[in-house]
Amino acid sequence: MTVSAGLGIANFPFAAADAFWDWVDLCETSGVNSIWQSDRLIGQDPNLECMSVMAALAGRTRRIKFGMNVASLGLRDPVLMAKACATIDVLSNGRLLPAFGVGSARSRDYTATGTPTKGRGKRAAEGLEIMSRLWSEPSVSFSGEYYQLEDASISPQPVQSPLPLWVGGSAPQAVIRTARWGTGWQAGLETPEEVAPVIASIKAALPEYGRSIDEDHYGAGFGFRFGSADEPIARRNNELLSKRLGKDASGLSAIGGVDEIMALLQRFRDIGVHKFILRPIAADAQEVIGQTRQLIDQVLPEIARLHR
Repeated sequence: MTVSAGLGIANFPFAAADAFWDWVDLCETSGVNSIWQSDRLIGQDPNLECMSVMAALAGRTRRIKFGMNVASLGLRDPVLMAKACATIDVLSNGRLLPAFGVGSARSRDYTATGTPTKGRGKRAAEGLEIMSRLWSEPSVSFSGEYYQLEDASISPQPVQSPLPLWVGGSAPQAVIRTARWGTGWQAGLETPEEVAPVIASIKAALPEYGRSIDEDHYGAGFGFRFGSADEPIARRNNELLSKRLGKDASGLSAIGGVDEIMALLQRFRDIGVHKFILRPIAADAQEVIGQTRQLIDQVLPEIARLHR
C-alpha cells in the first residue's frame, strides 16, 4: 500500500495569478503527488472556484494530479458536473481526482444560490449515482426524487476508467454514500480519533453493496507550518478554525518541524489513512512557497520511506 501526500489550499493567499502559478510549478516539478482546492463560494477571504481551478490546472501542468477537497454536490447539478469532470479528465490525459461531499447546512453558499438545504443528502446520493453511471455507461436512465434522466449519455467519457470518485463526510449517510459509490474516502477537519470509527463503518458497510475500496484509498488532511504555534499566523489559523468548528482546533494542525508533521501523519496512518492533503499555514505567497519548499525537501522524503 502506498502513502502519498498532496498540497491543499483553502484560500487564495497570493497577490496575483503569477505567484499562484509559481507555486503550482513548484509542486509540478517536485515530488508532490497532487494539488487540492477547497470549495467555497461566498466569503470575504479570497478563494478560487474549485472547478475553474481544475480546468486551469489541466492546461498548466503535465504530471501532477489534482482534485476538489471536496466539491459540494448539494449545490451542483450532477449532469453538468459529470460533463465538466469528464472534459477535464480528457484534457489532462487522466489526472483529475473528483471528490464530493454534501456541504454544511450552515454554509452561506446555499442561501446565496437559493439552494434549499433540506434534502441535500438525498440530492447528493442521487448525483453520485448519476455521475458514476454517466462516466461509465453508454446510456443512462434514472428516475429519482430530485433528478430524472432518459437515455442520457456524455461523450467523450473520462480517460480514467473507472474515474476515481472520492467521497467526503462522516455522517451515517455519508458512510452509505461512500460504500455505494466511492472509490475512496476523504476526511474533513477531523482528528485521527474522529476518523477511525468512520473508516471502520465504511469497511463494515461495503459488503452490503458487494463492493470494495482499496485499503490505501482512505485519506485525511491537516494544516502544517514550519515554525512556532506562537506566531500570529499560527494563532489566527487556530482561532478561525476553532470558531468555525465550535471547538478547540489546535489538534488539527502540525506546527513545528519534520518531527511534528510526521507524528500527526503517523497517527492517521495508524488508523488506516494512506492519502494525505497537507495545507500550508501561511500569510502570503512568499510564505506559501517557503513552507512548500520545506515540505518537499524535508517531509516528502520521510513519507517516501514509509512504503519502501
